[in-house]
Amino acid sequence: MKINLVAFGITKDILGAREVEYSWEGAQTVGGLLKDLGEKYPQLVDLTSLKVAVNNEYADNTKEITEKDEVVLIPPVSGG
Repeated sequence: MKINLVAFGITKDILGAREVEYSWEGAQTVGGLLKDLGEKYPQLVDLTSLKVAVNNEYADNTKEITEKDEVVLIPPVSGG
């Protein structure tokens, strides 16, 4: 399955682009996507508070993903 994956902040640096067309064959859930991303981009695993949004709503690991969904990686934010 292919999705449009949007990355902000450090996740953009790790993936090498703000938007990428991403495909994987594992479970078609947020958890499955994160597992696959973690194998291809191990630096993502170190982001302990990484959040994911599917179609503009925060999603947990059980959220199913379809090809028409926009998935956004939201890294931890710091600063004052």
